[in-house]
Amino acid sequence: MKVLVIGAGAIGGLIGGRLALAGHEVTLVDKPDPVAAFKARGLTVIDRDGAAAKPNNVAALTAAAELPDPDLVILSVKAQDIGDVAQLAGRCTSRGVPLITVQNGIPWWYFQRHGGDLEGTRLTSLDPDGRIGESIDPQHIVGCVAYPAAEVVEPGVVRHIEGSGLPIGELDGRERQRTGAISQALRSAGFKAPVVNDIRPELWLKAWGALSFNPISALTGATMRAICVNPSTHRIVADMMREAQQVAERFGVVFRVGLERRIEGAARVGDHKTSMLQDREAGRRLEVEALVGSVVEIAALADIRTPTIDAVYALTKLLDEQIAARQTT
Repeated sequence: MKVLVIGAGAIGGLIGGRLALAGHEVTLVDKPDPVAAFKARGLTVIDRDGAAAKPNNVAALTAAAELPDPDLVILSVKAQDIGDVAQLAGRCTSRGVPLITVQNGIPWWYFQRHGGDLEGTRLTSLDPDGRIGESIDPQHIVGCVAYPAAEVVEPGVVRHIEGSGLPIGELDGRERQRTGAISQALRSAGFKAPVVNDIRPELWLKAWGALSFNPISALTGATMRAICVNPSTHRIVADMMREAQQVAERFGVVFRVGLERRIEGAARVGDHKTSMLQDREAGRRLEVEALVGSVVEIAALADIRTPTIDAVYALTKLLDEQIAARQTT
């Protein structure tokens, strides 16, 4: 496959690097500084066992360059940055090229090709001005849930920390030939990429923990294990997850894992810093809306009260505003 990866950070670099090592032709698209680093040093992927590999069939380009025609587009920028690359993604998929999204939290397309009472509803927390929905045809989107954790060690070097799951599925649940081809490509790169009939329960299963662990870690500086073993934060996590479960179940989602088992799984990850805590420490904007604000908005659509989520959302949003203010001074 010819694969275009828009956003060559930790997850984009990991997936793109692994695909290249498996023999696929990969082009990474990013801002000038990361692209310059890739061109100077190439891309190195450090596996979980410490082994380092450097694929030689990876190109790095900025969005201003002439991009190749891909067979697959992987959108891996942060959720709050999708609006800035939406037109680019739309152009790259305009010929019917499939696009998979690997953002954290609830995606902007959640109610597109949904089929329920809220079919086509735009989530304003994720697409406030509508430009994402206007730029990217939902018929081209294939849902994906990214379970791998990775980090950028230095420009051009990505370390795989844990996880290999990349389940994918059509937004309307119908089986299509393209999902099988995408699954095969991802599996050739060492990922677990089953095709699921309903991608939304998979989204909720990951978002279920992320909506609590990420903001709490950003607010406190605590790792996932520390949040789980502390009785007070454990209780807050459980309360947030119960509220979110009510919201998801209102739209027919069935959780295949129990609440406490989900928390236990998070504790086993150990002293891992969540992506939101890593962003805070690096002075980057936080994925507040995708991870928390979107759940608050969907809860309002379902007329369900989420007091604990609302409180944590308000605190995290204020933290993000403070980070934004520091960036402009």
